[in-house]
Amino acid sequence: MTAPDSTSLPAQAAPGERGWGKLLFALVAFVVVPTIPQLRAFLPIEQTILLLVPALAACFLVGWWAGGRALLALGWVVLAGWMMWERSAPADAFHNLARGWSLLLAGSFGLACLFGARHALFSRALGALAMALFLALAMSSIGPVSVSEARQTIASELVSRNQETVGRMNGFLAEHPKEWGQLTSRIPQLAGMPAETERQLTALSRFGLAVFPAVLALQSLLALALAWALYHRLSRARLGAPLRPLREFRFNDQLVWGLIVGLTIVFLPTLQTFRGVGRNLLVFFGALYAIRGLGVLAWFLAPGALAATLTIGFAMLWLPVIQVVAAFGFILLLIAAFGLGLGDTWADWRRRTRPTS
Repeated sequence: MTAPDSTSLPAQAAPGERGWGKLLFALVAFVVVPTIPQLRAFLPIEQTILLLVPALAACFLVGWWAGGRALLALGWVVLAGWMMWERSAPADAFHNLARGWSLLLAGSFGLACLFGARHALFSRALGALAMALFLALAMSSIGPVSVSEARQTIASELVSRNQETVGRMNGFLAEHPKEWGQLTSRIPQLAGMPAETERQLTALSRFGLAVFPAVLALQSLLALALAWALYHRLSRARLGAPLRPLREFRFNDQLVWGLIVGLTIVFLPTLQTFRGVGRNLLVFFGALYAIRGLGVLAWFLAPGALAATLTIGFAMLWLPVIQVVAAFGFILLLIAAFGLGLGDTWADWRRRTRPTS
C-alpha cells in the first residue's frame, strides 16, 4: 500500500491560493445543481449555502486566532448567525435539523483546524465529520428528537419536494393545454411523462432516504473543501496547505477498511440488523474511491479533458433522446473510476511515468 498524502504540512509553510475561475464554477454548481428536481429528490441539503457559510465562518475564526483580521472573522460569524436565524423563521422541522447539522459540522471543523494544524485538509474534514456525527447521535439519544423521528422528518421533506415538483409541472401543463395536446399528438410517448416523472422522483427519494447519512457526509466534505479554498483566497492568514487539484487527490489507504466493513455487513446474514449502516458505508467510501479514480484519470488525460467530458455528459442528461445513453455512460464511468481508485491503493498509478502532453 502507498503512504499517506505528503501534503500534510505545517500551516506556516502553506503558500497562497490563486485563481477564481474554477472555484467560482464549483461554487455555482454546489449551490445550483441541488435545485434540479431529480437531484433534490434525494440530496439531503437542497440549500447548500447552509453548509458553506458556517464552515467559512469557522475558518475565519481560526484564521483570526492565527493572526488574521478580527473584522473579517466577525463579519462572517454575523453572516452565518443571520442565516441561521433567518432560516429559522418558518417552523420547519427538517430545516431545523439541517441548521443543527451545519452548526455541528462548522464547529467540529473549526476545532479540527485549531488542534490539527499539521494534518492535511482531508484528514481534518474527516475528523470533523466523525466528530459532528458522534455529537448528532449523542444529542438524538438524549434530546427531544430521536433517530426515528429524524428519519420521519427527512422522509416527509423528500415527499414534500416531489409534490412541489410534480405540482409545478402539472400546473404548467394545465396552463398550456393546447400546446401540450399538440405536442402529445405528434409524440404520443410524451403523454405518460408526468406519471413517469412522478414514479422516478419517488424511486429517487426512497434511495435518498436509505443512504441519507452517506450522501449528507459527502455533501459536507464538499462544503468544507469549498470553504477552505474560498477562505484562502479571501484571507492572508494560512490554515494549511492549499486545496490540491483533483488529479492529486488521494487519502490514507487504510480507509479501504471502510469498504471491507460495509461489504461484510451487507452480505453477512447474521448482520442484517445493521444492513443500513453497511449500505451507507459502501456508498460513502465507494464515492471517495470513485473520486480518487477520477483523479487518476485526470492525471493521465490532457489538462481539462476530464472536466470537459463530464460537463458535456451532464448536459446530455437533459436531452430527451440521448439522456439514456448519457446516464449509461455516467454509470460506466463511475464504475471504472471506482475500480481505478480502489486499484490505486495497491498499484499507485500516479507514481508511473506522467504524460508529457
